[in-house]
Amino acid sequence: MSKATPIDIINARVPGYKDLQMLFVREGIIERILPMTTVFKRVAPPGLELLDLRGDWVSLGGVDLQINGALGLAFPELKVENLDFLQKICEYLWDVGVDGFLPTLVTTSVDNIQRSLAVCADFISHQKTGSQILGIHLEGPFLNYQKRGAHPAEYLLPLTIEQVKRVLGDYAQIVKVITLAPELDPTGEVIPYLRSKGIIVSLGHSQATATQAEDAFKLGATMVTHAFNTMPPLHHREPGLLGAAIINPDVMCSFIADGEHISPIMLKILLRASSHKGLFLVSDALSPLGLADGVYPWDTRQIEVKNGTARLADGTLSGTTLPLLVGVQNLVKWGCDVEEAIALATDAPRQAIGLPGISPNQPAKLLRWHWDEATKELTWQRLLS
Repeated sequence: MSKATPIDIINARVPGYKDLQMLFVREGIIERILPMTTVFKRVAPPGLELLDLRGDWVSLGGVDLQINGALGLAFPELKVENLDFLQKICEYLWDVGVDGFLPTLVTTSVDNIQRSLAVCADFISHQKTGSQILGIHLEGPFLNYQKRGAHPAEYLLPLTIEQVKRVLGDYAQIVKVITLAPELDPTGEVIPYLRSKGIIVSLGHSQATATQAEDAFKLGATMVTHAFNTMPPLHHREPGLLGAAIINPDVMCSFIADGEHISPIMLKILLRASSHKGLFLVSDALSPLGLADGVYPWDTRQIEVKNGTARLADGTLSGTTLPLLVGVQNLVKWGCDVEEAIALATDAPRQAIGLPGISPNQPAKLLRWHWDEATKELTWQRLLS
């Protein structure tokens, strides 16, 4: 179907909408979303296509706010000669259901960060097709040494405005999110500075207490990076960073649903504790995303990928190689409601960075989701592009 073809999608389930809906798509844009019970008179436009989803779900494509690379290329290693390959990655991510993403730069040298930011800025200025780069996520280098995880200790930096300016250089305008450990800045100056630059502050790789986290939220932090991972566990006397985040209605937490970073039982606890609000799914995928299991280079080290999970030689968990929407399918297998699981990868990440979810006036880049009651499997396909 061409973008010019008027399309009416009927009998669709839409996350956030009750009962069956009909979507009117005109010139590639969602014009209206109305309940199937709506009665009105209209004249069908010439060439109208009618698409009956028969109760299947429809959503926007996924948005991945934490993805470290794909097809063998790590985003912190981007060079000018990788521009064409970066386009290939965008096309791959589109094929696995991701409409937009934040290339994530993990802790590395300032020179590497600056080089990668420069390449991304160049690419963003002319990108047209494939999954769209929505900005950059800097995961570090302002992380707590004790909770650095797989981040190389030699490149961690103190959290000061001077060091932040050094890392951002001339590219603050393309940095959408930065993950930092708030306890590293006793002055409380850095978070307001980053917010003044339009950068979303996410707390992570941190030893922050609940009080320190609450102070950071008051200063303007609005996100938490990969809930449970690289932060103190929930404790009945010290709820810590995650506990403070869960009860704060203005904070959204990302999480990974590969079954390794968080056990399915703990994910159920997280979903219940948050009343299924304030959460969004990320892949945290590493550069072997889209490649077979095996051993791959990762900065100056190596990671071994088994069944989609990547670990360093010492066993340290470093990420996944599973696409974002596999996380949606996993959540449903573990008992999450289909509507909620879809929303956690499509609408919720958009909400976290201030973008609208599925609604009128949005481009009709849609996914169709089918729940097979017999096999208990959730599948998806591109509906309109």
